[in-house]
Parts: sequence; C-alpha cells; structure tokens
Amino acid sequence: MSARCSYNGGMKAIGGVIARGVLAMTGRRSPWSGGGGGEQDAPGEPGGNAPAGSGGSGEPEGGDTPPEPPRGPRNPWLPSGEEPPRRSASIEDIFRGKDQRGQRGGPGGGGGLGGGFPRLPQRPGGKSWLPLIAGGLALVWLGTTTTHMVGPKEQGIVTTFGKYSHTIDPGVSLTLPWPIQSVAVTDVTSIKVYTIPEGEGEKLMLTSDQNLVDLSYLVRWNIKSLKLYTFQLDDPDETVREVAEAAMRASLAELPLRDAMGGAGRAMIEKNVRSRMQAVLDAYRSGVIIQGVEIKKADPPTKVISAFQQVTAAQQDAQRDLSTAQAWAQQLLARAQGDAASFDKVYEQYKLSPEVTKRRMYYETMERVLGNNDKIIMENKGVTPYLPLPDLRKKAAEAVPAPAPAPSQAGGR
Repeated sequence: MSARCSYNGGMKAIGGVIARGVLAMTGRRSPWSGGGGGEQDAPGEPGGNAPAGSGGSGEPEGGDTPPEPPRGPRNPWLPSGEEPPRRSASIEDIFRGKDQRGQRGGPGGGGGLGGGFPRLPQRPGGKSWLPLIAGGLALVWLGTTTTHMVGPKEQGIVTTFGKYSHTIDPGVSLTLPWPIQSVAVTDVTSIKVYTIPEGEGEKLMLTSDQNLVDLSYLVRWNIKSLKLYTFQLDDPDETVREVAEAAMRASLAELPLRDAMGGAGRAMIEKNVRSRMQAVLDAYRSGVIIQGVEIKKADPPTKVISAFQQVTAAQQDAQRDLSTAQAWAQQLLARAQGDAASFDKVYEQYKLSPEVTKRRMYYETMERVLGNNDKIIMENKGVTPYLPLPDLRKKAAEAVPAPAPAPSQAGGR
C-alpha cells in the first residue's frame, strides 16, 4: 500500500513539473495559482478555501452586512485580476515569452520557472528574422525539389503522389515540388556484369550424356526501358540472375560433356543462353536487354578431377594413335593409286605394240632380278659351264693399285 502511494505521488509530481514547463513556454501562470506569485490561496484570503465562519473571509462575525456570495469557479486559463480584452497570442509573442496582454512574464507568469522561450535576435528595424528565414527555407525547398539535373548516361522516373507520370531524359528538367512529384534517377547506359556463381563457389550442371560439369560464366546486360525496369518486376536484378541460370541449364542439357568443354560447343552454348534469356525477359516485360554471355570455366567436379584427367589423357593417346594410322593409310593409298596410274600408262603402250612392250617388260624384269646375282649360267656348247666371273671381277678390282695422291704444291707465287 505504501509503495502504491509513493508511485502515485511521484506521478503527480512529474505531471506538475510538465504542466509548469508548458505554462512557462507560453508565458502564463499556473491556472490554479492565486493572484500573487503563483502560490495557492492561503486560508482566510479572498477566494480561499477556508470554511464559513472561521474568520477567513475578512468580514467581522455577526455583522449586518451579509457575506459576498461566491463568484463561482474562476477561469483557470486567465491570471487573477481584471480580465483584459481577449486576443489570440501571435507566434512572436510566444517566442518573446509574452502573455496575452503583450507584457513579459514575470516571476508569477512563468509558473514559477521564470520565463518562456529565449528571445530571437532582431533586425536593425526591430522586426523579427523569422519571416526571412521561413522564406529562405521555402526557396531552397522549391529549388531542390523542382529542378533536376540528369546525367548523359541516366534517365529519371517522375512520379506524382507515387504514381508514374513520365520519364525525363538527360539534361535539366523541372517538376512540381516534393511531395507532389518526386524523381528517381537511374543509370541506363552502363553495362552491368553478373558473375555466376559469385566468388569461388561451385556450380554443377548436368550434360546430355549424364555427366556433371562445374561451370562459371558472365552475363552482361543493361536497361532498355526504365519504366518497365522500375515498375514491372519486384526485383529485376535477381530476376536476371535466375533467368540466366535456368537458360544455362537448359542449353547445357542439350550437349554432351565433350562439346560443353570444347571451343565450338562453348560458342553454341553462349549463343543459345543469350537468345533464351532475352525471350524470357521480353515475355516478363522486364525492360532489360542482354548484351552477351561468356563462359569462363567448364571443368569437371573437384572430387573426380583426377580420374577425369586420366580419362582425358587416355583419350588423347587414342586420338594420337588414330591420327598415325590414318596417315599411314593415306600413304599406302597414294602409293597404290600411283602404281595403278603407272600400270594404266603401260597398258596403253602395250595396246599400241604388244610385242615390243613384252620384250621391254621381260628385259626390265630380268635385269631387276639378276642384276645383283653372283652366279651366271650359260647354255652355249663349248663353254665352261661355270665361270666365277664375280670372283674374277673382285680380284681384278683388288689388283688395280689405288691412284697416288697428288703432291701438294709448296709455296706460292
């Protein structure tokens, strides 16, 4: 019970301080104070709360003159005394701390706090600076909210009470002041580049031959229609990212792993992704144009990269052996084609003179067969059946002395 009483007493004290502060700012006295210095009417004074017959009314007891009837409740918002003609307090009176009679609040006029707001400095003519300050602020407000400078790469969206009005081009433009109209300026010419995935993350995608590939690529785009870009989609930047990933997965699923990692396959994927993205974004009316797609990396997943390197090395060896075999086959084919062409020429000559051609062919064949043979067989009678002619030729060659070297000429002319 004592705690509750203490709490109520504290709240009443805080409320009294706040009330006195408000009265001090307006230059008035407390409506519940007396005509003097703001204290409560003491018992026995006029207008006090002393009971009748206690001698506090100021009249002798037992007199013939009846006591003055009470005047009723006083106006708590007027000071004691004669009521002056009422007028509204101006803002200058409030700032100067005057009461309704245009006088400075004294010790009793501030509710015991001794005055209201501090007095503002005055111009040389005695007038207040407040109108000039207000006019300057109004001019600054009008200048900053009605004049807009748009850069050469930018455009601005003008909204009237939050609703789209029109688009302003580069240069100086005028609009209605805020909050009637507002302008949002955006760069529409510069190319924005998104890297997918961001950082060192891994982006696995599935190819047509059921293989996974770690893909990293760039998307370059800019704004085509600022109105659609601003109002059509909730988050156009994130929409571009999502559409790019969907288009890349759809294009990669149409090609095997070898084409996805090769040069020609990459170019095809980049072209397909760009066309798919532009078609989807145009259907969304996003106001975005795709400038290009570039694949930075197309590698196998990190966990299987060693096995993939071994497979790649084996494929390269097989390709090298295949190339060697194809080269050898081409050489044999060329030789056979040359022999066939030569035979055709011989056959044409044979048809012209068959007997001569037969003899020539026979002699050429015998010369080729017996040219390097050491044995000579002769069928004529009276001739020794065997003559070691090759041995004789060898001995004759060995018996011939080698020519002596020419003597070197000594000296000179």
